[in-house]
Amino acid sequence: MIGAILGDIVGSRYEFSPIKTKAFPLFGPGCTFTDDTAMTVAVARGLLAARGDRERLPAAFAAALRQVGRAYPDVGYGRRFTQWLASDAPAPYHSFGNGSAMRVSPCGFAAHSLEEAMDLAACSAAVTHDHPEGIRGAQAVAACIYLARTGRSKADIRAHVERHFYPLRESLEELRPGYSFQIGCRESVPQAIECFLEAADVEDAIRNAVSLGGDSDTQACIAGGIAEAFFGVPEALRRRAETYLPEEFLTTLADFSREMVGRI
Repeated sequence: MIGAILGDIVGSRYEFSPIKTKAFPLFGPGCTFTDDTAMTVAVARGLLAARGDRERLPAAFAAALRQVGRAYPDVGYGRRFTQWLASDAPAPYHSFGNGSAMRVSPCGFAAHSLEEAMDLAACSAAVTHDHPEGIRGAQAVAACIYLARTGRSKADIRAHVERHFYPLRESLEELRPGYSFQIGCRESVPQAIECFLEAADVEDAIRNAVSLGGDSDTQACIAGGIAEAFFGVPEALRRRAETYLPEEFLTTLADFSREMVGRI
């Protein structure tokens, strides 16, 4: 899931200062991890805590999201998620926002079947984003990651997305001029998937996502996670991303890679 984290860090400084070009410094002042990274780490912790026990997953996801969210309260959460974190009795709030999709990459990497990737994604989303579109966005990203890491082609992945989730009718060149900040899954997830589909490597996928001029950290997080599964992440980029993370996040990444990837 380092590709998702890398995308979040690179896109962070353009979230509220959008650009429409791929020609930008990959790192620089203003780069940081945001809620996308924090919640991705939380989903990984939920999977680690449940240890493959499906009945324990909802509570494990909710507990991990709240634990990480409360420990890192100032990294850019939306208003309704902030209220959920503060609640003594948190309940799903029918969100269709892309928060469900930004954090889902560990589910795609942990599952040992496409069906399980879909189930894990739905479970990780539903503790907060229980609107059908919130669940659909998470499942679409997890499915792409599972298919990518198990050797399916871009053509196969595109066909699967179009058959089960979203039409992918516009190229990035067609999308970019009129695209703007969107937080709904339906308006941001398929565009992020297109950023991966048109990419040559993980860095290119992230640059594609930032260049849309939308919700850059989240869309780069989504595109980066899928691109990692398809292309891998160069060691130099991995090491650079890790310099932005607290030690406890690095520990979770190591534990997840060792214990969960493809083994749940």
